[in-house]
Amino acid sequence: MIKLLPEERQNVAQYIHSICAITLDQSKDYLIESRLSAVMEELKCTSFTQLVSRARSESNGALKRRIVDEITTGETLFFRDSSPFDLLRFKIIPELIDRRARSNVAVPIRIWSAACSTGQEIYSIAMVLRELLGDLNGYNIRLLGTDISDQAVARASEAIFSQVEIARGLTDAAREKSFLPHARGWKIRDEIRAMVSFRKLNLMEDFSSVGKFDIVFCRNVAIYFTERDRASLFNRIEQRLERDGYLVIGSMESLSAISPQFESKRHLRSVFYQTKGAPAARVLA
Repeated sequence: MIKLLPEERQNVAQYIHSICAITLDQSKDYLIESRLSAVMEELKCTSFTQLVSRARSESNGALKRRIVDEITTGETLFFRDSSPFDLLRFKIIPELIDRRARSNVAVPIRIWSAACSTGQEIYSIAMVLRELLGDLNGYNIRLLGTDISDQAVARASEAIFSQVEIARGLTDAAREKSFLPHARGWKIRDEIRAMVSFRKLNLMEDFSSVGKFDIVFCRNVAIYFTERDRASLFNRIEQRLERDGYLVIGSMESLSAISPQFESKRHLRSVFYQTKGAPAARVLA
């Protein structure tokens, strides 16, 4: 494996930040080396400086996209960290329905999974909604998954998962209910796949075109951003949230120092965020 030299690491790290906002300090040199080693070998690059130079000069952007795919590929699994999905099931969705229910009007439920990777999070959300709501005819559901990686979005859209991926986070009962056997593993059932749309999106660019949402999941992606980039991201996410909307971030993340317009709230083992002054849920008699 080719080593990242001390004299080239700043240039390489700056390029990676410029294309996907991920900040990698010296302790992450191993990540750069391991994630990009196959690309280096394939292109017969003898240094990371040469790789970056080729990516910068390439007119079609193919190598740039390949680097983004390799660097941003993260660990993901179905129902990762179960508490956010319990929060959705027992707190957020019932509150939304209580506030939005009107006679003869379908209840809107719009959820965005930012940095959705290969789709496990947004498909887990879809499974929760089907289990919780049953007949979906009375609801106007919009589920969106976005990711900066072309490769991740393509895999999420395909909705086919290996046996190893299925085994991570899903019970046998959940698999039988939501998947069908496939030659390459398991495929999401059509009725669940139809609930979700996917698109490529760089979170550090303008994303106002995605529309408004009642719930945004943005978990474990901003931890790789600078504080300035994190603040920018969550300020713009606020503009995509309805006034009474919910923001769910990673369990080890906090917005208190960077986005004071959000306040944290707790339900059982879970923390979520709403903008200050958001309408409180009604208390049912």
